[in-house]
Amino acid sequence: MTTHRRVPTGAPAPAAPAPPAARPGRAGFGLLGPRRDRHVLPVEQLAALSLPLGDDGVVVGVDAKRQPAVLGLFRPVQLDVVIIGSLWSAQALALRTAGTGARVAVETARPQAWTGLAQAAGGGQQCMTVHDVKQIGPQGASVTSPVLVVRDCGMRPPRSRLAPGPWQSVLTLLPFLGPAAPRLVENAGLVGIQRVSPEESAVLGRILGLPRVQAEALPSLGDDMMLWCTPQHRKLVKMVPTDVETGLLGGPRRLD
Repeated sequence: MTTHRRVPTGAPAPAAPAPPAARPGRAGFGLLGPRRDRHVLPVEQLAALSLPLGDDGVVVGVDAKRQPAVLGLFRPVQLDVVIIGSLWSAQALALRTAGTGARVAVETARPQAWTGLAQAAGGGQQCMTVHDVKQIGPQGASVTSPVLVVRDCGMRPPRSRLAPGPWQSVLTLLPFLGPAAPRLVENAGLVGIQRVSPEESAVLGRILGLPRVQAEALPSLGDDMMLWCTPQHRKLVKMVPTDVETGLLGGPRRLD
């Protein structure tokens, strides 16, 4: 005979079985994952460890040690660049910048010199645009879509109408030193110099604080050489064009 046990009305229900003990965790970080042995390298083997690390930017040539010379053109604040040199040098830099995935907008008084390059640079994509002087509008640069603005406006470039912005670099090309050059060079974060006259080298040496030996070497630079200067560093670079660049632009030159 089966006996049924009656639970009085209002009595608490039997307690549920206790859940299994929770795995240890870290507040805000979830549960600890599986444990693994740490990767340890003996000290005597450290010399054999190498990592393929390099600078991020646009390769402008090779230095005296035949190592790639790289310019980091895009930053969270606008970078102003001045090149005292040829159209070739500015076009080569613009082409390589477009090759990194950035957009290039050219403000120029000689659009015929840039239109063919702009058509060839994109490979069907409009990564390089050409604008008349004072006719360039905001470019909408961003961290995912940086922009290089090239100002090829002659010896007396008008002041840019573009507002400064992050991830936007403005490159001003000067064929020679003119009335606007000292102001532009003094305010630039990066200056590239091809061969100049002794008088121009003296002015640039004074503005940029170049060592005397570097300033005196500027009048004798080859067509394929450029001295890149920042407020803290200088590097002499040999411009080495690719086959594609040679086909589009010809070889490096100082005069156009």
